[in-house]
Amino acid sequence: MTYSFLQQYWWFLVSLLAGLFVFLTFVQGANSQIFSLGRNNAERSLIVNATGRKWEFTFTTLVTFGGAFFASFPLFYSTSFGGAYWVWMLILFSFILQAVAYEFQSKPGNVFGTDGYRRFLVLNGVFGPFLVGVAVGTFFNGAEFIVCRDSMISGASISSWASPWHGLEAVCNPWNQILGFAVLMLSRTLGALYLQNNINEEALQPRFRRAVLVNAALFLLSFLPFVAYLLTAQGWAVGNDGTVVVEDFKYLHNFLALPLVLALFLVGVVAVLYGLFVSIVRQKRCGIWFAGAGTVFTVLALFLVAGLNQTCYYPSLADTQSSLHLGNSSSSEFTLRAMTIVSALIPFVLAYIVWAWRSIDIPGLSRTELENSEHKY
Repeated sequence: MTYSFLQQYWWFLVSLLAGLFVFLTFVQGANSQIFSLGRNNAERSLIVNATGRKWEFTFTTLVTFGGAFFASFPLFYSTSFGGAYWVWMLILFSFILQAVAYEFQSKPGNVFGTDGYRRFLVLNGVFGPFLVGVAVGTFFNGAEFIVCRDSMISGASISSWASPWHGLEAVCNPWNQILGFAVLMLSRTLGALYLQNNINEEALQPRFRRAVLVNAALFLLSFLPFVAYLLTAQGWAVGNDGTVVVEDFKYLHNFLALPLVLALFLVGVVAVLYGLFVSIVRQKRCGIWFAGAGTVFTVLALFLVAGLNQTCYYPSLADTQSSLHLGNSSSSEFTLRAMTIVSALIPFVLAYIVWAWRSIDIPGLSRTELENSEHKY
């Protein structure tokens, strides 16, 4: 295992975690529709308890994603999380609202009332995925930072942020906004598909299918233009001497140079579309599994395109040569090699997650089961 292989291996793992996290934002997507899909307290309680069974998976995956990024590419972690901290703090705050809402909404004498805490879930469901999409957009559209490695000698910070907005400026980029909106609509689509699969109430099924149709249409109207933009956009490439240059059609070139990644992307898109077809046209309840797997594949492919083939996965708009790529931002070879040995446990962890998921979801949720349940939100 060469140093270059280890860097690419850990970029793959980080990308896979990103894909799993975006899939698991169906929790946020479903919660953003609590009041539009649930017309009374009983129906809203069904939605909240359906997502309440899974919210820990989403939060844990987000934390694992951040931890893997920190361990394998610490310079990105210190630059982005330490510089663009307002965006990351807002994302974290929205997920804290989620945890507080689940914990206290049904407690007697709670301060904001049940519906008040459920509105916290709606806020997390809207702003969480949108801001995550904006943050991911900077992987392609760049961010305002400067890296000065000489400062390590004097003990000063190696990176600094060139904008006083510290990450909020990313929200002003229209393509970051479009990607953020696409992630939001995708999470709402996945959320409706999950509720359709998980809740055994026939009266709610037509509403779930209608929500899938509307949200999927809005998702496609934002995601397809972003893909078209990405295939024609400039990217930051790394030369053989380590010099960073701007290259036209860089991401299109990456897809063509990485046919397996292109195939993964196309399979993911087709799987998402098939999941929508199964749900909307055939009115089956298993669409979440096709769309969910397709989401993981598609996001994985986009992250791989952003970092592989000598590409800067975190371009600097303030100083081109400060842009981060796998070669200049990763941990040492010893650290990556040691972490790779530990990563052999990942299949066992995934197997446990699948087992726990199936155990929680059997049987599907209904009003009768919820009334007889000892633990409910």
